[in-house]
Amino acid sequence: MASIAKRADGRWRARYRDDAGREHAKHFTRKVDAQRWLDEVTASMVTGTYVDPSAGRITFSAWFSQWAARQVWESGTAKAMQLAAGSVPFASVPLRSLRRSHLESWVKQMQTAGLAPGTITTRYGNVRSVLRAAVRDRVIVSDPAEGVTLPRTRRQDAAMVLPTIRQVAALLDVVPARCRALVAVAAFAGLRLGEAAALQVGDIDFLRRTLRVSRQVQRAGGGKVEIRAPKYGSERTVYIPAELAEILAAHVRDYCPGADPGRWLFGSTPPHQNTVGHWWRQARASAGCGAMRLHDLRHFFASGLIAAGCDVVTVQRALGHKSATVTLATYAHLWPTAEDRTRQASAAMLGEVLRLADYARTAGTGGHADLR
Repeated sequence: MASIAKRADGRWRARYRDDAGREHAKHFTRKVDAQRWLDEVTASMVTGTYVDPSAGRITFSAWFSQWAARQVWESGTAKAMQLAAGSVPFASVPLRSLRRSHLESWVKQMQTAGLAPGTITTRYGNVRSVLRAAVRDRVIVSDPAEGVTLPRTRRQDAAMVLPTIRQVAALLDVVPARCRALVAVAAFAGLRLGEAAALQVGDIDFLRRTLRVSRQVQRAGGGKVEIRAPKYGSERTVYIPAELAEILAAHVRDYCPGADPGRWLFGSTPPHQNTVGHWWRQARASAGCGAMRLHDLRHFFASGLIAAGCDVVTVQRALGHKSATVTLATYAHLWPTAEDRTRQASAAMLGEVLRLADYARTAGTGGHADLR
């Protein structure tokens, strides 16, 4: 129900009732403007895009608290979202008053404070997910974060460090003996540190040469340890070479003998990331590997699969990525391009032709050969 009436002061009062029966009114100098406003409201109701004008009075902080309480998050995600939402300077601004300029100012403040482009992008993405949820819940009409320019990040191919075979060999030579197997599962099975730290002896099938990734270690506040499912639900079975199975078998024999399949592979408790970081820095210095990260061994594993001709889905499953899109976004530059494949195919054909041509010149009498 909608109507327009002229007031005693000469202005036009447009009003309507929403689906909940609440009345909304607005005053205009011209009747045509009042009618246009009612037409827009009616159209939004018909198309299902109507937003109650009073809904946007809630502040960003209050909306985040309500929304976050309904989300099913791992503790790490919850912490990241709390950190991002708590860092915004517009926490007390009503959502309907939030403008793109608020987001732009916040991004600039983070850049001025010296935060890395990747960190800024992550926080912005987390906050934008809050605003998008407000749009979906009909609290605001549109996302004010739309179109905000972020600091440029390095291209994946430029930022990625790919260890060489010599470097990995040097690392395996210099790491403490009881840490050699952990480096090996990172380099030749592609496990993340949290996944490797959470391995149990029963996760290894020495007969079938498989490694089951079914949990990860997460460090909570106060030095507490949480064991949970791998990130993105990336439980998987990794098919390992015989040589890696032998390294793991020797590690079990020397450092965690016993009959309980639930015993931790790399210590009486999962190794602390600070402990791993300490011996890793010592090992990479001794091996002359510069600032290489343990996580770069995961890139080494992925690059080896790609070089061997594995397709995107195979690499995705081996690494435990949530989708092939993530795999491509990370490693697309390592796959041969169409030009590379064209050259390889052409080279193969040319090589075969030249081999036969050379055979024709040298075989038989008079330089002729039967090539049938």
